[in-house]
Amino acid sequence: MSNVDPAGQQGGAADELARVSFEVMGRLARLAAEADLSLTQLRMLAILRDRRPRMAELAAALGIDRSSVSGLIGRAEQRGLVTREAATSDGRGVSVALTPTGRKFVAPLELRSNNALEPLLANLAPAERQTLERLLAQITDQQR
Repeated sequence: MSNVDPAGQQGGAADELARVSFEVMGRLARLAAEADLSLTQLRMLAILRDRRPRMAELAAALGIDRSSVSGLIGRAEQRGLVTREAATSDGRGVSVALTPTGRKFVAPLELRSNNALEPLLANLAPAERQTLERLLAQITDQQR
């Protein structure tokens, strides 16, 4: 990855973003494995913490096709973590939600996830952390 950023610098922001994402994915993959989950399953549970997306929306958010998300949901259903429900806006559609068991399972994972990622932020001053949070939100909000 030897890109030149718009300011003419070798590497640049895109390379740094890739490096950070690889580090984050590695830490979250280890966390997922400790919980007997795949990284995609962990991402799905994180999405479901505060949403009840339709299956198609969940597939899009995870970047996988509908048949793959169906299998992913099926495995989580077998563990009692999620349930499929008729979509409130459309009786033909299906949304996915965490079960009470799923919520109990996700809560400590969220804490462990934060603990796994916190060391990456340790050298940032409070103002830098706020700036980083704002910039990351700006990046992710562009994608929605």
